[in-house]
Amino acid sequence: MSLQCGIVGLPNVGKSTLFNCLSNAKAQSANFPFCTIEPNVGVITVPDERLNKLAELCHPERVIPTTVEIVDIAGLVKGASKGEGLGNKFLANIRETDAILHVLRCFDDDNVVHVDGKVNPVRDKEIIDTELQLKDLETVESRLQKVQKQAQTGGDKQAKAAVQVLLKYKAALEQGKSARTVKLDNKEEEAIAKEMFLLTNKPVMYICNVDEDSAISGNAYVEQVREAVREEEAEVLVVAAKIESEIAELETYEERQMFLQEIGLEESGVNRLIKKAYSLLHLKTFLTAGSDEVRAWTFMDGSKAPQCAGIIHTDFERGFIRAEVIKYDDFVSLGSESACRDAGKLSIEGKDYLVQDGDIMHFRFNV
Repeated sequence: MSLQCGIVGLPNVGKSTLFNCLSNAKAQSANFPFCTIEPNVGVITVPDERLNKLAELCHPERVIPTTVEIVDIAGLVKGASKGEGLGNKFLANIRETDAILHVLRCFDDDNVVHVDGKVNPVRDKEIIDTELQLKDLETVESRLQKVQKQAQTGGDKQAKAAVQVLLKYKAALEQGKSARTVKLDNKEEEAIAKEMFLLTNKPVMYICNVDEDSAISGNAYVEQVREAVREEEAEVLVVAAKIESEIAELETYEERQMFLQEIGLEESGVNRLIKKAYSLLHLKTFLTAGSDEVRAWTFMDGSKAPQCAGIIHTDFERGFIRAEVIKYDDFVSLGSESACRDAGKLSIEGKDYLVQDGDIMHFRFNV
């Protein structure tokens, strides 16, 4: 499964710089609004140290990590929900993504103009939130008119359930709250909500773009953001985009690690961002390992063995017989599949097995 995250924020907060670091694609970067008019899409690999270890043991012909798509969406401004600054086009791009990476400027720099004249990340957050909420309210009211007629004239139970969900969202949005704050009562309501594709129902990560001196501990701006989002189910990540751009220019893994050690960071902000995006969307990874390839596969937390088999190929799910499972730590400790089998560390699992992060899987099927 492919994960797509959209980077949003006001102009000149560091979105395109961060995108360049993530994807090595060269999104145009300039000191004025609407620099990025068409969304740039970059496909990046998900960092997973386990693949390297398995490759050392299996000596495969190829190693294939799982990937994430990052969409760099042009800077939103006040009035975007009404079409200001090409807002309608940008909002449509956001709707297609799985999660929102909301970049906030948390640094002072007289050489980089702020669209509102002064650095204030909480105000910037609220501007974007308001525009997304207004667009969602427009969507909800439009759908409400349609399903209310269906519920009244046709006695449609599904339409009646949809009306209740829409009314909940309408009330929240009119109060200036995001759709993700609404508590739904059951699985039926959750299914209805999922089909609405509301912008403010998407998981969000706030990325605080700080100066180099604040890369490790953050700063006062970051603390303001943490306080502002305390009641939201959202991640907050501190990244110094300028440092990340310097790391991205280094050619070897060893050079990057030395650079990180020198500035006191254990891991790059880009790696932390991708991993947190996975956590935000409740995604995990299972692995396949052999002489032909070592590969990572993304699955939704809570998936059972047949569903994960279907990620590799639909025939695997349709004709699923069983899954042979080795825990990653056992594989690394014993060194091979055959050694794990001999030691009784290979388990045979059926259709109800809940796949765990890091499981090394081999599926048996018949179609």
